[in-house]
Amino acid sequence: MASTAGDVAAEQRVEQVLGQLQSLRSQFEQTLAGARGEVLERASGMLYLEKPNRFRWNYTSGVRQIIVSDGERIWLYDQELDQVTVRALSQSLAATPAMLLSGAGRVSDSFRVSQLGHYEGLDWIKLLPKTADTDFREIRLGFSTRELARMTLKDKLGQSTELKFIALERNPVLDDALFHFVPPPGVDVIGNPGP
Repeated sequence: MASTAGDVAAEQRVEQVLGQLQSLRSQFEQTLAGARGEVLERASGMLYLEKPNRFRWNYTSGVRQIIVSDGERIWLYDQELDQVTVRALSQSLAATPAMLLSGAGRVSDSFRVSQLGHYEGLDWIKLLPKTADTDFREIRLGFSTRELARMTLKDKLGQSTELKFIALERNPVLDDALFHFVPPPGVDVIGNPGP
């Protein structure tokens, strides 16, 4: 399928905005909707991200969890279950929206990029994975004038996760401790935490 001039411009915009992003701090609101559009879950919190492949999602309302990548492993701490799951980052990264933001490569290496147009006050770009081994079948990015404002991910079950970024700070200096996770005493740890 040939790319249109709009698709080429969309690809250039995504590469420019995400390519110049080395770190990020933002509040977020997350909504999970079912295949028929019904809201299944709402959550909010803080996102910290640093390239390459380091991020921390602190959910402070809704689901009570913390997701941390130290660049080698990803830790998911479910506070309600009192359980931590740890996996090698290479096994987990394709399943997270942070993959798109914190990865070191070009977006167009992993996704087909196309322009969707302007609606809801944002310029929208669609990303379709080039391989079938991802949990998401489509990602939509909504840009304000210069920044990423929203991200919508549609999974293989037809559910969609919408992330709204609020008070996003581009390239702040972040404390290294944000990207290290030590399981709280007494929680069940599933997986191999390594050294």
